[in-house]
Amino acid sequence: MRRPHCPLLLALLLLLSCPRADGSALRGQIIGGHEAEPHSHPYMAYLKLERSACGGFLVASDWVMTAAHCLSGNITVVLGAHEIFQPEQSQQVRGVLRYHPHPAYNPKTFANDIMLLKLTAKAKLNKYVRTIALPKTSSYLLTGTSCTIAGWGLIDEDEIADRLFETKVSIYSRRKCILFYPHLDDGMVCAGSFHELKDSSQGDSGGPLVCNKVAQGIVSFGYNNPPGVYARIANYLHWIKKIMRT
Repeated sequence: MRRPHCPLLLALLLLLSCPRADGSALRGQIIGGHEAEPHSHPYMAYLKLERSACGGFLVASDWVMTAAHCLSGNITVVLGAHEIFQPEQSQQVRGVLRYHPHPAYNPKTFANDIMLLKLTAKAKLNKYVRTIALPKTSSYLLTGTSCTIAGWGLIDEDEIADRLFETKVSIYSRRKCILFYPHLDDGMVCAGSFHELKDSSQGDSGGPLVCNKVAQGIVSFGYNNPPGVYARIANYLHWIKKIMRT
């Protein structure tokens, strides 16, 4: 799930990084995570890029949200997957009709790292494929709020984990997060764990930070250790509504 990083091996489910903005090699694993119960995150989308992959999530039957840095040529969207490289009957494959990266996205700082994808056809909603709610207000999350992240990626540099993994993280205070990321702005939120190596990793880019069944963030970037930085969806509600009306 995530972030542009230069490789660095820590342990077991750990593939780390240093920031890189070219959007390539966005593959990895949930650090400190475990395999999710199949189809327990029915909003998850797997995005096949030209040379890598990203995560995303279904916010309407014909709209997927992801990170702007995942834009890389034509994207194919796979919904309803657990074992992503198996021909599961639950899977639905869609193309992308229109790409809407945020117009103020900055690939150097990852500011405004949010993108909407208009699908070529509506998803068929069922127990395997569902939308997830977005925030109703622009309020900030309380420090310590428990959230979940999920994604597909690499176990190590050579082995692909084709099943969906997940882990729990907590929201960091903005005061503490700024110590790690001085350029933190209103469109960003931090989450991770102070005591354990739990975080999103490279292939999880674009996946959702889900808190109380609401998508509150989009996996964006980070350094070698937690916390990770997520695009704060609540900051973009006006833009999201405007784009989804088109």
